[in-house]
Amino acid sequence: MSFEISSLALMALTGLTIITAALLYGWQGWLTLKMRQAEMAHDGGGLSTFRDQGDAPAAARIELADLKERVRKLEAIASGVDL
Repeated sequence: MSFEISSLALMALTGLTIITAALLYGWQGWLTLKMRQAEMAHDGGGLSTFRDQGDAPAAARIELADLKERVRKLEAIASGVDL
């Protein structure tokens, strides 16, 4: 009788240990996931850096067009043409 109780207690303790280890492993994974999400939010997203590099030529063309418009206006002012 005593052997049955002690073996039952040992199996319960082993089961509790396994469940606790699985929960701790899951908790660690969840913390890692949240840490990566926070890093992605802080860095502006993982793919947005590639998107920004793709938009750089478009932004340069817009800026160049703006500069050309300013030069055209300055030339018009210098020549005395009223815009």
